[in-house]
Amino acid sequence: MVRGPRPVAFALCLLLVATVPPAAGGIDSQPRQPRQVEAVQPASQNGSGDHPGIAAVYPDPVADGDAGEFVVLDLPRGTSLAGTVFTDGTTTIPLANVSARGRVALTSEPNRTRNRTDATVVAVDRLTLANSGEHLRIRQDDTVVDQAVYRDAEEAHLATWNGSRIDWRPIGATDRPPIRANGGDVRAFVLPDSPSVGISTIRNTEDRLLLAGYTLTAERVADALVAAHERNVTVRVLLEGEPVGGRTRRGARLLDRLVESGIEVRVIGGPHARYDYHHAKYAVADDRAIVLTENWKPSGTGGHSSRGWGAVTDQSAVVDGLAATFRADAGWDDAVPWSRFRRGRSFESGEVSTATYDTHFGSQTVPVDSTTLLVTPDNAQSVLVDTLDRADDSVDVIQVTVDWESQTATALRRAAKRGVRVRLLLSSAWYVREDNRKLRKRFDEWAETNDASLSVRLADPDGRYGKVHAKGAIVDDDTVVLGSLNWNEQAATSNREVLLALRGQAVADYYGAVFDADWQGGRDRIPYSLVAALLGCLGLVVIVGGKIRFENR
Repeated sequence: MVRGPRPVAFALCLLLVATVPPAAGGIDSQPRQPRQVEAVQPASQNGSGDHPGIAAVYPDPVADGDAGEFVVLDLPRGTSLAGTVFTDGTTTIPLANVSARGRVALTSEPNRTRNRTDATVVAVDRLTLANSGEHLRIRQDDTVVDQAVYRDAEEAHLATWNGSRIDWRPIGATDRPPIRANGGDVRAFVLPDSPSVGISTIRNTEDRLLLAGYTLTAERVADALVAAHERNVTVRVLLEGEPVGGRTRRGARLLDRLVESGIEVRVIGGPHARYDYHHAKYAVADDRAIVLTENWKPSGTGGHSSRGWGAVTDQSAVVDGLAATFRADAGWDDAVPWSRFRRGRSFESGEVSTATYDTHFGSQTVPVDSTTLLVTPDNAQSVLVDTLDRADDSVDVIQVTVDWESQTATALRRAAKRGVRVRLLLSSAWYVREDNRKLRKRFDEWAETNDASLSVRLADPDGRYGKVHAKGAIVDDDTVVLGSLNWNEQAATSNREVLLALRGQAVADYYGAVFDADWQGGRDRIPYSLVAALLGCLGLVVIVGGKIRFENR
């Protein structure tokens, strides 16, 4: 059998392929960082177990004359307070007649204080706390059993102590732990591929619909909210009051429509807001919850532009945790009714995304080992950093951009330095393109200097989506973290953000396949000229092969 001509034909094809310039590869790059504020240096022993302790202090209320100051004490159950006093060095308050135990708030303004703390409120004759600082003590029979120091109080902030550290938190801000649910399934989806998931989740409610977001401009979402209200579903909406760039006239009209329909719409804002931005994107629909990286707008949940990630869960602990988060955020002074907030305000014009995209990754219901609800500023960053620090094999991250000095970006570099393969996919949208190119270069240089396995690329949508807006990570091919958190310190420490950490092989495989496709972008597409040349080569092979077969028949 003659074989000579066939290898020659294939060799010609291989030679042709070898002369084609390689597609641009990814480049190593990584994040910058956020800010963290530490306002005071504390000196607290923090009482524990068998004796009273100082838990918190609120020295600088917004009200005139600082009316409503209070201090929170831990008074252990079963402990006698005979001979026990609280003092700031000037005023001494006997505690012997305090019958309450547990968390107790001492105040001279009990009516103002009751809606500022969950502690049992106890009225005292005189409690005056200096904004410049105090040295607080609890004495039992002239022995100091606990003490705490603060300086330069922040207005409308509550101080708590954690060992030698003092934390100032806006009054009314939550301090929620991570909430974990084991087992079960989640519906995983991405945008713009599956825009029907979000709308169908909120469309079929029967009892309650709590929708939280940064902005809301999607008419389909508004229609679903109004329809639910008309079915006597309890519908509540909570948004950011002052989104970056302002609110559009379209968005304002939509919120007006919701209010006119009888729906409660509140926005978080004002000089004493608990969070810099209410940036969370989620909804609680009866006994289900949906958490997204995308805004409730045509370009986001509508599927007309952004690459986004989302998940729907019916795990009761997670759903209940989100509902509790919504109630806490919507129930404070800075959550203002929209009709009041909009008075005297002007709104911006805005464009509406209308592009359409094919479905490459349909939604999938997949099993999970566990789902953990995370929120900022309460707990998300510490859990995320710990997850990155525990990575053994791989970390894949998709973000609009990152802050080089952030705790999350620093954790990525630590992972890469110890041999974990790190891939960071950033947006190539016009508004971050140049900054991300510089960031990529910085990470390239860092990775080369440190011989680290860290690669950074700017996304190539390749017609599959408009821009990257997702905020997600896949760790060791078995953990997925997704939600509203941009990887910078301001978002992690000052915003309200909501995330889910999903553990399980199947859920990691789903988002991993999407990430791999987005990482490749258009790099796998073969140019038309090359396709034509390859077809020519294949034709030559067929012809030559045919001749050989004919001659040897």
